[in-house]
This record gives sequence, C-alpha cells and structure tokens, in this order.
Amino acid sequence: MQRVLIAGPVSWNLMIHVASLPRPEPHTIFAEWHHEALGGTSAGKALNLARLGVPVTLATVLGDDEAGRRIRTALAGIDLLVTASTNGSERHTNLMDRNGQRLSIHLNLPSPAGSITVPPLADVDVVVADLADFSRPVLRAAREAGTEIWCDLQDWDGVSEFHREFADTADVIFASGDRLPDPVVFMHERIDAGARLVVCTFGAEGAMALTPGHDPVHVPAERVDEIVDTNGAGDAFFAGVLAGHLRGAGLDESLRLGASAGAAAVRSRELAG
Repeated sequence: MQRVLIAGPVSWNLMIHVASLPRPEPHTIFAEWHHEALGGTSAGKALNLARLGVPVTLATVLGDDEAGRRIRTALAGIDLLVTASTNGSERHTNLMDRNGQRLSIHLNLPSPAGSITVPPLADVDVVVADLADFSRPVLRAAREAGTEIWCDLQDWDGVSEFHREFADTADVIFASGDRLPDPVVFMHERIDAGARLVVCTFGAEGAMALTPGHDPVHVPAERVDEIVDTNGAGDAFFAGVLAGHLRGAGLDESLRLGASAGAAAVRSRELAG
C-alpha cells in the first residue's frame, strides 16, 4: 500500500455539546454533555487513513505537557514525527450544537522550536499539507521533489493570503463551500490554475468534484440514523477519497468511500468512526 505523509496540526479538545450556539449577548446556557478528545484536522485525516489501511506518517508540533501526552496516547499506532513546541500543545474548546454547527475557541497554538523536520520523500506517494505555517516547508519540499500534494483549504473564502500558497501548490484541493461566493466558479478557477482535482464539500448536502475537461460530479452525504458528533467528518471524507485514489478507484467510487467514512465519523464521539 502506498504511503502518505501528513503535515499539520493536532490538538487536545474540550467538546461541549449544547442545544444551540450562544447568542452574542451575556446569558447562561447549559451543556447537554461534554467530553475531552483528540482534535485537529491532521489527526483526523491520519486516524481515518489508518482505519482504512493506508500507511501514514504524521509530522506535527507537540509540547511536553499533559495535552501532548494525551494526544500521543490517542495517536498510538500512527507513525509520528514530532517537532517540539516551546509553549505547549495546541488546545481548543469547541461548542457543538444539535445541527452539527461548531464554534471553536483556540486556547493555545503551539510555537515550534525551530523548523519542522521534513522527512525523506523518496518512499512517500502523497503529501497532505494542512493549514499551518509549520507545514509550509513540507509543502515546498514536496513540490520540489515532484510528490503529489493534496491540500484541504477548509473554509477558505478564496481571498485570504494565508491559504494562497497551499491553493497554488496543490495537485488536489478540498474546500468547504460555505464561504465561497460561487463554488463552481472556484472549482473551475483552480482547475484552470493547474489542479487535477477540486472537491467542494457542503456538509449534509454532500460534495461536488471537478476534473479537467469534465462536468462537476455530485456525491450525496450518506444518511445516518443518529448524528453523535460532526467534528472531524470533513477530514474523514477527505481520507476516504484519498484511500480510494490510492487503491486505484475511479472518482465516483472514491467519493462514495469518502461519504461512507464521513458518515462513520458523525456516528462517533471520536475523529474516526
């Protein structure tokens, strides 16, 4: 099986589930339930790829603290390449409502003690460079080596310069359609700029994918009887599509594998169902 290198953030999260997200005014709300769990877009991708049988190495930044130790335990079985943080591990508090909407409060962002280690890429078939400044050296090394690059632009608005290098460098692009003025126009723009596959996700409405010379392909979200926690569903979808691609599946089948992985994730309190 082909190997994937992921570079990007992991975190330790306090997940607080509420009936609805708080209004922007002083008031009191009560949690329906809460728990602590592994978070971070790169952790979600790594766990889901491993669940699908894909060998994966995760390059990230961790502190020598309790959060870091919990993260390592939760990622047991994943090949980790850790750069030390000078100020502790990444932590979030996430408010999740009954509709799966999220308000994420970043409590701490890690500061790498020097440049992140870029491993040899000779035996890496795909590099996933997630949104973090410390991922940029891996992104650039992959481009120089000619390694296939997948990037998840998440809720990019198509304008923010923070995302620009990732968008311009990637061979395969995923993005949420939430903040894009016109997702179909965005997809065509990215294909015209050189991407070979662009996928826009729409939560419960599924996703669309575009390849050069073809019309967009739509995949519906897989129905689930009960949604437990939507956190990480997008990363699971990404991992399912990538796993299908690595197995030689066509686009339609890969998208269905992504939808299935996303459905498994929302049935679970964890990032991988």
